[in-house]
Amino acid sequence: MTMTALNASPAPLPIIFRDGWRVFFMAAGLYALAAIAVWLCWTSGVTDLPFGPGPVAWHAHEMVFGFATAALGGFFLTAVPNWTGGAGPSDRFVALVAGLWLAGRVAVWFSGALPAGLVALVDLAFIPVLGARMVAMLMAKPKPQNLMFIVLLTLVWLSNLAVHLDWMGWTETEGQGMRGGLLTVSAMIAILGGRVTPAFTRNSLLRADPAAAPPVSRTWFDVAGIVLAILTAVLALAAAPQALTGAAALAAGIAAALRLSGWRTRATLGDPILWALHAGYGMLALGLAVWGLALLGLGSEVAGLHILGIGAIGGMTLAVMSRASIGHSGRPLRAPATIALGYALMPLAAGLRWAASTWPGAFHDLGTLGAGLLWIVAFTFFLVALWPIWTTPRPARGAA
Repeated sequence: MTMTALNASPAPLPIIFRDGWRVFFMAAGLYALAAIAVWLCWTSGVTDLPFGPGPVAWHAHEMVFGFATAALGGFFLTAVPNWTGGAGPSDRFVALVAGLWLAGRVAVWFSGALPAGLVALVDLAFIPVLGARMVAMLMAKPKPQNLMFIVLLTLVWLSNLAVHLDWMGWTETEGQGMRGGLLTVSAMIAILGGRVTPAFTRNSLLRADPAAAPPVSRTWFDVAGIVLAILTAVLALAAAPQALTGAAALAAGIAAALRLSGWRTRATLGDPILWALHAGYGMLALGLAVWGLALLGLGSEVAGLHILGIGAIGGMTLAVMSRASIGHSGRPLRAPATIALGYALMPLAAGLRWAASTWPGAFHDLGTLGAGLLWIVAFTFFLVALWPIWTTPRPARGAA
């Protein structure tokens, strides 16, 4: 073997591993389709599925710890280097964590044929590796407002652990783990959405008119919106008394609505890539309030959880993933018409699913099917529009 061969750098991996946003946003979109398609097949009568837990538990688990964690992985691997000014992860590390995420999905998918302990070991591996890399990057420029995401990511992992401990027969913590994971991801949206939505709105309005009135952020509402959202997640994971958790969630929803009220939402209605962020944050406020009221005895808890899952998490991740993909690829920040339509479909899907849970009976199956189909259409538009961006190099400045 020649010295040239010994000193040669490893061959680069496919382009989708070059940046975290490429592979993870692609994976989130594909899994959004696959998981809901399987769920709709089950609700339509297909019962021969290879899952260890029941299909309802599988559906809830995979939307929180499968779809949502893929979106979080892509976001953090992209955002943290921007926060710290450091280098991003290598393509081999991106491929490693993407492989761990995929292994977890396969393990849970075939959990009916695998030991529950092995399923847990494989599925729980992704977040610690991702978190360790985040800590290494964040310590280059440590800031408390960024380091808190390590705590929240740990809460997501602990929520998933609670589910797996139940599936292994050691505890009875499946429900609190599912709710803890969903509410922790919602808390991340409260924080991240509270950063980017008014900031992007301010930039857009002032770019169009330097004399425009910017969004207004009120410190007390901001602090309350963040603290109460995190508190709600902790109470859900700890299986605190329903009245306490419900009151915290209701207060968190009100605080989120008060935050949103100052962000000049109506001024963004002509720009889909901007109003989609407002819509996602509005669904967060509504979902927290509806879920909190349900715990206090008013309304359906399932309805509130689906407003959060579909409208807040689904809607906000669709908005952020598309904006980040377009922006980081060097293209103008304009949403294609199909993606803009996808943005609009998410609140409609959440509304249908809320109605299906609120008025059970004959409408339940129809509303559930309609919500699932709207979700699938929205993410199909997302995949078709952004696939060329994920799989091709950044265009030259002139071409962009």
